[in-house]
Amino acid sequence: MSDSKIKEISSQQAWGILEGDPQAVLLDVRTTVEYEYVGHPLNALHIPWMEAPDWNVDAEFVNKVREALMKRTGSDQNPESIAILTICRSGKRSQAAAEELVRQGFNNLSNIEDGFEGDLDNNRQRNTVNGWRVASLPWEQS
Repeated sequence: MSDSKIKEISSQQAWGILEGDPQAVLLDVRTTVEYEYVGHPLNALHIPWMEAPDWNVDAEFVNKVREALMKRTGSDQNPESIAILTICRSGKRSQAAAEELVRQGFNNLSNIEDGFEGDLDNNRQRNTVNGWRVASLPWEQS
C-alpha cells in the first residue's frame, strides 16, 4: 500500500518535473550492477536501496540520501523538502524507498511507477511496454 504523501508519476511526468525544477533530484535506488550495466537516467543520484547477494535493505540508505542531497545542493538547510523522484526497474523498490524517506521526515516525494525498464509484456520481458527507456528519455550505460 502506497503512502498518500508519495505521488505516483510516469517517467514522462518525472522528466517534466526535472526539466521544470532544477533543484529536483532523480534518485535511482537500483543495485550497482543494474545501474552500471542496464543503464541509468542521465544525472541520476544513485543510492541502492539494497544490493546483491543478500538483498537486505541498506540500513544507512536514508543517511546516504540526506548526505548526498546536502553535497549536491551545497547546503544542509532542509534537504527533506527537496523534490525527490525515486526510480528502480519497475517501481516497486523505489516505492519502498520513498516510503522509508517519508517515515524519516522527507516530504516532497514522487515514485516513478513505470520505472526504468517498465512493466512485463505478454512474453514476460521488460523494455517494451513503458518505462524511462521506452519513453526515449535521456539515459546512458557505464
